[in-house]
Amino acid sequence: MSSLSATLNLLRPSLAPPPPSLRFCDVRNSASSYCTSRRLALFHLGSALPQSQLLGAKASELLRGERNTLEAAPVANLAQAGTAITKENALEWVKNDKRRMLHVVYRVGDLDKTIKFYTECLGMKLLRRRDIPEEQYSNAFLGYGPEDSNFVVELTYNYGVDKYNIGTGFGHFGIDVEDVSKSVELIKAKGGKVTREPGPAKGGSTIIASVEDPDGYTFELLERGPSPEPLCQVMLRVGDLDRAINFYKKAFGMELLRKRDYPEYKYTYALMSYGPEDKNPVLELTYNYGITDYDKGNGYAQIAIGTDDVYKSAEAIKLYGGKIVLEPGPLPGINTKITACLDPDGWKSVFVDNVDFMKELE
Repeated sequence: MSSLSATLNLLRPSLAPPPPSLRFCDVRNSASSYCTSRRLALFHLGSALPQSQLLGAKASELLRGERNTLEAAPVANLAQAGTAITKENALEWVKNDKRRMLHVVYRVGDLDKTIKFYTECLGMKLLRRRDIPEEQYSNAFLGYGPEDSNFVVELTYNYGVDKYNIGTGFGHFGIDVEDVSKSVELIKAKGGKVTREPGPAKGGSTIIASVEDPDGYTFELLERGPSPEPLCQVMLRVGDLDRAINFYKKAFGMELLRKRDYPEYKYTYALMSYGPEDKNPVLELTYNYGITDYDKGNGYAQIAIGTDDVYKSAEAIKLYGGKIVLEPGPLPGINTKITACLDPDGWKSVFVDNVDFMKELE
């Protein structure tokens, strides 16, 4: 096995057994041309699965039952990098770092079927697609604009796995549309599943609707008119909202755009981003009263974020309560520098060097 393959196997995610099922009566139901290079396949670290999990009739059981054993790969040594920072200057550095959300990564059971839904029903464009038979997976990038300037989705299909447990922690993806009702009618005509008919959001006036893709991931359609970033939200549930806000502000350098509490519906949410909501995708964090832990399933993987320095990014993450699961540095065999981490709730993110990312897109 090559060093590259060995590294890939080490980085693929462990899948913890789900905790006892939770009752969610009060949970918010928010619901380019082909590139032959394999380098960008590494940016989805965490969406391809080991061969041992993909073989046999009980693949789905294996996916649900593997123990949580993800380990950090010793790719680089922070001390040798000479980029250590302290809390005194970490906040300022993180604030000035040129960061943006690059793509969100998750697993699907039928890549062709999902691409068809996203392009025909959601209006996305297929940006690129790749098959890696030696690693037993395929992936595709889709979105509303080029990857060098827009937030996109990265779909991964692992050979032989046609179903995933989405879990209770993942909430939804958000898409800005000009007319929610027309969008819903199109989706219905194409055979899509509508889980919430168009209407005002709870506690607000924005017209929204919810639909499910073929794998059961929820997309919330928001009537807002033209937007430079139609793929506008990723919603995740957290057990302690103030802790999560503090972490994403200090370790990730995100701004708190707003925080709202809805006691009548028993939830509070916060929107975090790298700029104004009308021009940037947001991370929506939701706290449901009394629920501190969620089953993350094995479908949703992570968000990738651009940074000018993965070493300093990793240092800041550790200073503010995050866990590094892949030490920063260039991946074996290529020059792309990355680091991966978990937030206090266990949600994974991957930071990718901005210059390396743009080189890969060339």
